[in-house]
Amino acid sequence: MLGENLRRLRKQEGLTMKELGQKLHLAESTISGYEIGNRTPDYETLGRIADFFEVSIDYLLGRSTDKELINNPELGLWFKDIQDASPEKQEELRKFWDFINMKEKDRKTGEIQK
Repeated sequence: MLGENLRRLRKQEGLTMKELGQKLHLAESTISGYEIGNRTPDYETLGRIADFFEVSIDYLLGRSTDKELINNPELGLWFKDIQDASPEKQEELRKFWDFINMKEKDRKTGEIQK
């Protein structure tokens, strides 16, 4: 499960294995090993991976499917309320969430988008 989740998160960020390895200070072959299941990260590395993708370790390991619940249980309740919103409202909220994620990604990389 770790390998599948890591691959999905990496691709969602548009990163190659080499690029992710550089960001985490790991070899490309190490990332590949994690993704195909030949290697298992130690606890410290697992924490760095979770922090990088802003998910819980439980999410990475497949013990939870709720990425949104990582740091704030109240936020998870808010997301559950969204499911009852109209499709139009849900789309507006998705756009806003994408905007927030873009700003956070820019902050991490030190880039300013105009």
